[in-house]
Parts: sequence; C-alpha cells; structure tokens
Amino acid sequence: MRGTVVIECFPESAARYREGHAIVAIDVVRATTTAIIAVAAGRRCFPVPTVAAAHDLAGRLDRPLLAGEQGGAVPPGFDLNNSPVEILAHPEAGRPVVLLSTSGTRLCHEAAKGGAVFLACLRNHVPTARRLAGRFPRVAVIGAGSRGEFREEDQLCCAWVAEALVGLGYAPKDARTAALIERWHGVPADAWTGGRSADYLRRSGQTEDLDYVLGHVADLDAAFALRDGEVVLDGPGSLALAGAARARLEAADA
Repeated sequence: MRGTVVIECFPESAARYREGHAIVAIDVVRATTTAIIAVAAGRRCFPVPTVAAAHDLAGRLDRPLLAGEQGGAVPPGFDLNNSPVEILAHPEAGRPVVLLSTSGTRLCHEAAKGGAVFLACLRNHVPTARRLAGRFPRVAVIGAGSRGEFREEDQLCCAWVAEALVGLGYAPKDARTAALIERWHGVPADAWTGGRSADYLRRSGQTEDLDYVLGHVADLDAAFALRDGEVVLDGPGSLALAGAARARLEAADA
C-alpha cells in the first residue's frame, strides 16, 4: 500500500494527526530553523509553548539560554531572540537552549502529545523525507502559521517535504495537498520573500536572519526528531554530524 502525505497549518491542527501519523513541524521564520541550527551546532534544544514553561524548564537545566519571542518581542528575562544568527554567535557554545516562539514551538508542543514528531526547515527538507519514507505510512506536514495565516515560507517548505515524499512513493492525501505541491514545485528558494514574514524581518532590522535562511538551503544532510521535549539528531548522518558538533564545542571551550 502506498503511503499518504497531507499538508496542514497551525498548532491546533496537530491534534488531528497525533494518532496514526508522523508529524513534521515546520516554522521557517524561525523556530524550526533556529532549533535545527542549535542542535547541528552541538547544543541541546528544548522547544516550549509558553513563557511560564520556559522559565520552569530553565530552572531544571544547567545554565540554559532562554531564546525566543512572543508576538515579535523578546520576553523579559530572556537572553536571546528566536534567531539562528544569535544562537550561532553566542560565545558559550555548550549551554542548552530553551526555545520559545509565538507559533512554531507551540506546534512542536502540540504535536509531541502524540507519536513521532520531526522538525524540518529549508536546510533539511529532503533528508527529513528520506528518513520518514518507508517507516511511516501516513505523514502530516504542518506549518506553524502566524497571525492566522499560512505563511508562504512554510507553504514552500511543507510542499517541498511533501513533494520529496511523493517522489519516494507517497500519494497526496487530498486535493489541497496536491495543489500546494504543484504551486511550489520548481520555484526558487527565495520565492516567499515578498511575503509578510520576510517583510517583518526587514522592518525590524533582522535581515541577518533572513540572509541566513536564504543562504542555507538544502545544505544539511540530517533529520531531527522531537523526543521527550528535546530536539535530537535522528537517523543516518547523525553520528557524523554529532561528532563534528562535539569537535566545535570542544574547540570553543578550549
């Protein structure tokens, strides 16, 4: 029997797919990008749904960094924004990250109430599909969305994961999924930069994050799963990447 893949949006959608589906959570701008970059760099990363949950978890970790935003603003007491560039630039490379965002980390939290959960961004959409193929007969690829809108960058990334799964023998579950795959087939990676998310990064002076996302597409051969509240490397390529990350941490701490 062929597997099926469905594209959805918003954290609330995860409840419909917790049973019987593997869920791929996507928030290109910026939560899943930030989480994947943190783990690829050798940090531990824990997505949380609320400010209160962030502070509660931080109290149980060793010297954590609180990174995140709510409604675009960094909450009081946080160390960093929800920013891949800020995470990479932070000098204390061994400190774990507690990550909060308006929609993306809430999507991770809601998806984790069920079965298998993976995170994807533009850096690793194909390895994520390869890791899922043959292991899970039904896959739900869910974009985080923002302010009630299925943002174009998430549509694109969701469609690219789904398209890769179709190439591996899966079938679109519904007409909407098929239409999204068709819409974003073959477009350049910057096809979404006329939308609201890119405009927000420009207006708020966070163009370094926009440049980072656009400058790192399909360049990370690894899949990332969410297990017991932590983002971890998963599957082939994990050992090599983890070894490289450890070496970077040791060099930074030397």
